[in-house]
Amino acid sequence: MRSGKLVRMVGLTLEAQGVVAPAGAICLVESAGSPPLEAEVVGFNASVTYLMPFSEPAGIGPGASVRVVSMAPSVRLGPALLGRVIDARGIPLDGRPAADCQDERSLRGLPLNPLERGSINQILDVGVKAINGVLTIGRGQRIGLMAGSGVGKSVLLGMLTRYTKADVVVIGLIGERGREVNDFIKESLGPEGLARSVVVAAPANVSPVLRLRATNLAHLVAEYFRDKGLSVLLLVDSLTRVAHAQREIGLAVGEPPTAKGYPPSVFALLPNLIERAGVGKGGFGSITAIYTVLMENDDTSDPVVDIARASLDGQVMLSRALADAAHYPAIDLMGSVSRLMQALVDPNTLKAANRFRRLWTLYQQNSELIQVGAYEQGANPDLDEAVAKRAHMENFLRQDMDLNVDYPSAVRSINELMAN
Repeated sequence: MRSGKLVRMVGLTLEAQGVVAPAGAICLVESAGSPPLEAEVVGFNASVTYLMPFSEPAGIGPGASVRVVSMAPSVRLGPALLGRVIDARGIPLDGRPAADCQDERSLRGLPLNPLERGSINQILDVGVKAINGVLTIGRGQRIGLMAGSGVGKSVLLGMLTRYTKADVVVIGLIGERGREVNDFIKESLGPEGLARSVVVAAPANVSPVLRLRATNLAHLVAEYFRDKGLSVLLLVDSLTRVAHAQREIGLAVGEPPTAKGYPPSVFALLPNLIERAGVGKGGFGSITAIYTVLMENDDTSDPVVDIARASLDGQVMLSRALADAAHYPAIDLMGSVSRLMQALVDPNTLKAANRFRRLWTLYQQNSELIQVGAYEQGANPDLDEAVAKRAHMENFLRQDMDLNVDYPSAVRSINELMAN
C-alpha cells in the first residue's frame, strides 16, 4: 500500500497525493509534533485523494505523511456486545473493558437477494396500544417515525425499546446531542432494556464520517444477530441526521447540491441502508427497523421525509397539536399507515381498525365546525358516531410511558369500542 503526502486542507477535507486507496479505506495522517490522526477516504480526483478526519485536524500541516492502514474497514462482533454502549469504531463508551468478540465482518455488510428473503407474516407486539391496534406491524417490517422536534419522539422510542417482544434491540443514536444520548440510555432505556440491547452512539459533535460509520455499524450488529436466527429490533435515531452527515461529506468533495442542498449521494444512501433491514434468508431471523425522521419546521414535504416515505413499509406520524394538548404518545392517525397490516391481522380486526381510523380522521377534518357549533347532528351518521366516541377513542390512543399494553389487549379494546 503506497503512502503519500498531505498537500491541502479545506474545512474538514484533507487532500493528499501519492495515496492509492479505495473509498472507505482508513488512513493515518502523521505530522511532526502532533498525534496521529485517523481519516477515511471519501473521494478522489485524478492523483488527489480526499480524506475526512475522525477528529479535529489540529496540528496537521502541509507535507504530513498519509499512510493507508485498512483498505476495507471491518469490526469484531459477538454476543458480548449485549448490554454495551459503543462508539462508531466499536470502542466502549460505558467505561468497561472492550467486549470479547471473535467474529470479524466487513462494515458494509452483504446484501441479500430479494428473492431469498422470507415473507413478513408474523405480528410484532410493540406494547403500544395505538400501534398494536391500529397500525399493526410485522417482524421484518421497516417503519418511519416522522416527528418534529419536541413532540415525544424519544419517549415513544423508549417505550418501543422496553416493550417490543424482540430477542435483541440494536439502537443507533446518530447525530443527537450528547446529553440526549445519556438521558435515553439512563431514563428511556433503563437497566432492563439495556441488558438485551446494543447501543451505538455518534453524537452531533463527531465527524460526519463517524456518524455514517456508526449507522453502518448499527446495521451490521443487527445483521449479525439476525443471521443467528434471532428477532432483532433496530432503532435508528435519526435518519435525518444520517442524511445531514452524508450531505456534509458530499458537498465537501464537490457533489452538486440538489433539493434543499442535499447531493445525489444522499438519495442513494438512504434506500441502501433501509434495504439492509428485513426478514433474513429463507425466513431465518429478522430485523424490524424503526427509523426516526425529523420533519424540520413540521414540513412533511422535506426531501428526506419523501424518500423515507417511499422506501419504508409505513410511517407513524407524531402531531405537535396532540403533543401540545398533552396527548401522549402524540400519534396522529392522519398520515400514519402500516402497509402490511392487512396481510397480518384477521378480517374482523382489520375492519375495526379501519373503522377507527375513518372516524378519527372524519372528526379531525370537521373539528373546527364542531367546536364552533356549526355542525348539526344528524347531517352525517358517521360524523355523529365520531363525535359520540371521540373521548373513548382519545383514551384508547393515550398511554402512560410506564404501561405495557400487549397486542391481544389492544385488539380486544378496539373491537369492543367499535362494536358499541
